[in-house]
Amino acid sequence: MLAGKVALVTGAGQGVGRGIARALARRGARIALVGRTPAKLEAVAAEIGSDAAAFATDVKDAESIRAVVDAVAQHFGAIDILVNNAQEVPLGPLLSVEDAAFEAGFTSGPLASFRLMKACHPHLLRRGGGTIINLASSAAVRWDMANYGAYAAVKQATRALTRAAAAEWGPDGIRVLTIAPHVNSPGLQGWIENNPNEAEAFFRTIPLRRVGDCEDDIGNAVAALCGPDLSYLTGATIPLDGGQANFG
Repeated sequence: MLAGKVALVTGAGQGVGRGIARALARRGARIALVGRTPAKLEAVAAEIGSDAAAFATDVKDAESIRAVVDAVAQHFGAIDILVNNAQEVPLGPLLSVEDAAFEAGFTSGPLASFRLMKACHPHLLRRGGGTIINLASSAAVRWDMANYGAYAAVKQATRALTRAAAAEWGPDGIRVLTIAPHVNSPGLQGWIENNPNEAEAFFRTIPLRRVGDCEDDIGNAVAALCGPDLSYLTGATIPLDGGQANFG
């Protein structure tokens, strides 16, 4: 389904980034694994095999983003798919979130996605189009956003970028989508351990009563979104959350 395609996945050393990379690879894509920790990236590359390569970078640094996109294009000869997964998460009551954490959330999230989208655009254009997947969160549509305001603000900015890019780049054959997953990642596991009562209540609000598997649920969905069967879908936010969110 994705044979001959090249996918650049950020935050690919663990969790949902790893799951997405593995699912794309199983459908024939060659994978550029991008992240901060070389050892984790190399481990995922070894799992996937010769069609994957690791590229250590800091998505909060503009020059690093330009350099890694150039390196990926040179290594694989093309870029067809971009998955913006990397994100530092600012959590807590608004009065306790420091400016530095808020800024890091924006720099690692929507600003990094914005930079990567622009850097990858000419490569997608040369291929006659492609797919960009950005990650958001249903935290932005919770009725009670206490402790999630800064995080939701970051992720809503990402959704706005998706809509704009879908409109502007549709004539170029570039589709841009947002997914909002609940995923059984290391980050979620840490949150569950630190907030057991809140976690138990949270799971009761998910109709399917479980969080998604990084590869089987979230990765497979991303692979499908990048494939030809959904080629008329762009600009949308896809909740991959077991039916919990109502984006309206």
